[in-house]
Amino acid sequence: MITRLPRWVLVYAALLAFMAGIINVVGFLSFEHQAVTHLTGTTTLLSAALAGGQGGMALHLLAVLGSFFAGAALSGLIIGDSILRLGRRYGVALLMESAVLILAVRYLQDGANLGIYLAGLACGLQNAMATTFSGTVIRTSHVTGMFTDLGIYFGHLLRRAPVERRRVIISLTVIGGFVAGGVSGALGFQPWGFGVLYVPAGLAAGLALVYAGYRWRTAGQGG
Repeated sequence: MITRLPRWVLVYAALLAFMAGIINVVGFLSFEHQAVTHLTGTTTLLSAALAGGQGGMALHLLAVLGSFFAGAALSGLIIGDSILRLGRRYGVALLMESAVLILAVRYLQDGANLGIYLAGLACGLQNAMATTFSGTVIRTSHVTGMFTDLGIYFGHLLRRAPVERRRVIISLTVIGGFVAGGVSGALGFQPWGFGVLYVPAGLAAGLALVYAGYRWRTAGQGG
């Protein structure tokens, strides 16, 4: 049960989901038509490729999965904990995500699969940065869990059982951010192409600067 919900958590979740929505829609609109922010469909495609003896495709899909996994592992190495708490090294992770996305643009524009892998690494890094808050899972790179939670609480509402309102707010916030990011990414892809990824890259860098400012101010007050 969530006992408190600071406003920064909602802003943080909405912005990260917005960024993920842009990245994922660019993956779908690219030459590979490849989802990069969630792995269920990719794992299914890998199964089909293995069953069909498509070795090259299987290796590509394994690379997509491995990239996301590597990003999550990198986040665990940098931050050191999955509990969302101000004071951890989120700024470093955000700056790294920004740099990886900028690099991904270059390779995507050259038609190289490495661009897809770098985008997947950025999403894994982002998604692992803040996975729990007050016992509640917050996934910003995909919305399956958010829709599941909404369905559960709608069922509770129908049977007049208690509904955790704050969890519903988080779910709607993440879904709204992801959809807004997808729409923005699709619209931006038409004139800018893969350069639209500079938007989430810039947002990640901006969040890192805001976070650095917060830590500097907090350290000054503590001193």
